[in-house]
Amino acid sequence: MPQRRILSLWFPRLGAERHLREMRGLMPDAFAVVGDAANRQVLTSLSEGAEAAGLYRGQPLRDARAMCPALVTALCNPRAEARFLTALRRWAGKFSPWVGEEPPEGLVIDLSGAAHLFGGEGGVLKAVSEDCADLGLTVEAGIADTVGAAWGLARHAGRGPVSLRNGDAVDQEARATRSRAAKRHWVKGGAAPLPASPPPPRARIAAEGQLRQALAPLPLAALRLEEETLTGLARLGLRHVGDIMGMPRAALSRRFGPGLVRRLDQALGLETEPVSPARPPLHFAVRLTLPDPIGLAEDIMAGIDRLLPALSDRLRAKGRGARRIRLQLFRADQSMQEVELGLARPSAEANQIRPLIMLKMTEIDPGFGIDMIRIEAHVTEPVHARQHRGPLDTAGPSERYGTGTALDTLISKLGARIGLEAITRLHPGDSHIPEKTARVMPAAWSEPAGDWPPPPRPRPLVIFRPEPVHAPEDPMVPARFRWRRRDLVTASATGPERIAPEWWLDEPEWRSGTRDYWRVEAVTGERFWLYYAHGGTMSGGWFCQGTFC
Repeated sequence: MPQRRILSLWFPRLGAERHLREMRGLMPDAFAVVGDAANRQVLTSLSEGAEAAGLYRGQPLRDARAMCPALVTALCNPRAEARFLTALRRWAGKFSPWVGEEPPEGLVIDLSGAAHLFGGEGGVLKAVSEDCADLGLTVEAGIADTVGAAWGLARHAGRGPVSLRNGDAVDQEARATRSRAAKRHWVKGGAAPLPASPPPPRARIAAEGQLRQALAPLPLAALRLEEETLTGLARLGLRHVGDIMGMPRAALSRRFGPGLVRRLDQALGLETEPVSPARPPLHFAVRLTLPDPIGLAEDIMAGIDRLLPALSDRLRAKGRGARRIRLQLFRADQSMQEVELGLARPSAEANQIRPLIMLKMTEIDPGFGIDMIRIEAHVTEPVHARQHRGPLDTAGPSERYGTGTALDTLISKLGARIGLEAITRLHPGDSHIPEKTARVMPAAWSEPAGDWPPPPRPRPLVIFRPEPVHAPEDPMVPARFRWRRRDLVTASATGPERIAPEWWLDEPEWRSGTRDYWRVEAVTGERFWLYYAHGGTMSGGWFCQGTFC
């Protein structure tokens, strides 16, 4: 079995270079991508020219414009950058089928047994560099036995330790202070002190079994540690990975938590860290190219009838059901018409999709003729297999499958005409407030309600918003009251049922305080649902909220 080898790719200017690719040659001297952080606009990605001008990531935009007035900026689009990284993942599939994403700017590739196809690991890095140069991208790469070591080599090989300001080192003082400090230690008559030269570039390929030698000179940031942990280590004078390799693990774990030891073990291969390739998205689409354009509705339906069985077979093979179907008709004049429809329940059956398409045929305009038909199930859901009772089963479809298939078909057909969102059903609500005991939900995305919980007291059939009742300000049921310009006389009353408002919510209609509900029957035979509000932030009184049959 070959030794496991990991390739890590880092695109340090991914966001900026994505925008520069879209500019198609109009390259500004300094370009940066701007995002929001801590209620201010900062630079999130910079071009090579912007970095040469002295700008850096995380710099406030106003400071960057003061340093570089010619700076051209664009807003950060995380979704577009994620899609671009996904496109790069598909490109990286040429090196190995095991390619995973490390958002927001990295890829990790398992090169085990595949590097010889490119002339060795050096050839892989050369191919990566050439391809990225053609794409207009800056890339840093590293190869090692583990994911953590390859990640550290790609991002920190040949670089010095990350500068963390702690006030203890002279090299962290201001530039003028460092200059004076250097002059204080200069012996008169000798050579003037020279600035420290940058460290020589290090190899980005760690030989097999040489993880400790490759990781030791790297800064501690190469272990993917948190900023707080790096700051604490820097205060102790620990700046490189080699500084902590020989230290007792128990002491490190007690001082900085188990995350430091875990990252170190992952980089050294003592803890396994697999490469998880991204699963390709499910895609269900079929198309039919016609030799001659067609325009009759019968011909269009004949083409659709040829496509639906193939689409059903693909959905059924993956255990999926279509929730939304997109029908695309490409005309001979290079135009396209799109029709979209939804199903109340996910289904892979062609006989349930075809009637919905027929309802949309009146909206189709063939124009000068249709030469290609495409059907796509762009929204799907898992569909579980159903077990039949047997050939002697005499139960209807609803009892056999456990769901109301006729109702689902009706909802789908109505939704094709007026929209699935316009078809709703009531579900019991979890509240003791009368007007919240039921909630409205879309019928296509909800199951029928089961047994409704019985109310503590009988509720009226009709409930409306409270309406004021003219009656004496007395908690006892009035003998006479006036409602909707009618004078009514109380014949009998049942109650009270006290309902308190939800104290954790501030609802305007319940600012009148606790209510005492009564079932009042008038001498005319009408029965009303009255309540007396005891008053709160608003004055109380008598109100009517419903009527009984």
